[in-house]
Amino acid sequence: DHRTAEENVEILEIDDRFEFDPEECDIGKGKWVFNRSIKPLYTDTSCPYLDRQFSCVKNGRLDFDYHHWEWQPEDCDLPRFNPELALQKLRGKRLLFAGDSLQRNQWESFVCMVEWTIPPEKKSMKRGKVHSVFKAKEYNATIEFYWAPFLIESNTDIDVLDPKKRILKVDSVAKHSKHWEGADILVFNTYVWWMSGLRLKTLWGSFVNGDEGYAELDTAVAYQIGLKTWANWIDSTVNPNKTRVFFTTISPIHTRSEEWGKTDGLKCFNETKPVKKLRGSGSDKEMMSVVAGVLKKMKVAVTVVNITQLSEYRVDAHSSIYTETGGRLLNDEEKADPGRHADCIHWCLPGVPDTWNRIFLAHL
Repeated sequence: DHRTAEENVEILEIDDRFEFDPEECDIGKGKWVFNRSIKPLYTDTSCPYLDRQFSCVKNGRLDFDYHHWEWQPEDCDLPRFNPELALQKLRGKRLLFAGDSLQRNQWESFVCMVEWTIPPEKKSMKRGKVHSVFKAKEYNATIEFYWAPFLIESNTDIDVLDPKKRILKVDSVAKHSKHWEGADILVFNTYVWWMSGLRLKTLWGSFVNGDEGYAELDTAVAYQIGLKTWANWIDSTVNPNKTRVFFTTISPIHTRSEEWGKTDGLKCFNETKPVKKLRGSGSDKEMMSVVAGVLKKMKVAVTVVNITQLSEYRVDAHSSIYTETGGRLLNDEEKADPGRHADCIHWCLPGVPDTWNRIFLAHL
C-alpha cells in the first residue's frame, strides 16, 4: 500500500466508522487540552435559541479560555462534531431529549451546533413550558426537548415546589411517556432533582388518602424504584429496531471548592481553567451505581453517554454569576455574593455540553 499518510487521513475522514469505536474507547479516561485554534460552532449571540441562563458572555463573562479546551480520550480519537453529518443521521427522524435543565443544556447545545447551517426559512422553533420542538424542514427532522426532571411523575414537574413539599409518583411515567412514543432517538437523564439532601416522599399505586399516603425513602432507594419504572416502560414499549435509546450520565456539580484544593474558594466562581486533580467528586457514586445496575438488567440496549468524569475537571465552565434566576439576571449585589448566588450546576454555552454532543454524535 503506497498511499501517503495524508491520503490515509483523508480516507479516514470520509468514513466515520473508523474514527470512534465505543467498545474500544473508555471516554472517561483522558485529559482536557488547550487548543486556541478551536472555535465553537456558535456563540451565545449567534444562536437565537439559547436561554439567558446559559448565555454567559451575553451576561457579562469576560474570559473566554473555557471555549478552547478539547477533551482527548487516552485510547481513541473523538470525532469533531459535524453538523451536516448530524442532520443527515436525523433525516426523517424525531430526536427527543427528556429530563431536567441539564438535559435542556445539552439539547440547546445540539440545536445551536446544527441550526446555523440551515437557512432561516427552512427551520422553526416552537418553545413550550414542557415540550419544545426545533424543526429542520428540509431534513424532515425534529430535535425536541421534553421537561421531566425526575422522568417519573411528580407534583413538581410544572409548578416547581419547595423540595420539602415534593412528592414523587415512583411507579408511573405514563403522563410523560405518551409524548416520547414514536421518537426514533431518545436521550434521557435524571439526577440533580433527586439530590435535595432530604429523604424523598414517594407514592405508588393509588392511595385512597391521596397525597397523605406517601412513604419517605432514602434518595438512592427512591431513585432505583423510579428508574426501574422508566426502564420497564422502555422495555415494554420501545421497539429497538426502530428506536435508539441513550442515557446521559451524571453532570457533576462544583459547589465545594475544597474538592479541587481551594479552601477559600467561592464554589466555581472565578475559576478559569480545568482542574487536573480532584479530591472529592461532584457526583454521587451510589447514584451512579444505581443507574448502572438498572441499565444492566434491561432488555432494550441503552447506550450510555458517559459525561461524568470528563465534566468533573471543568470547574471553569459553569454559568456561575453570569446567569439568571427567576426570569431576571443577577443584580450587582447578588453577583458580589457568589458563595450564595453562583450557579455551579449549569454550564455556559458554548461550552462543556458541546463535548457531550460530540460523544453522543459519535455513538449515533
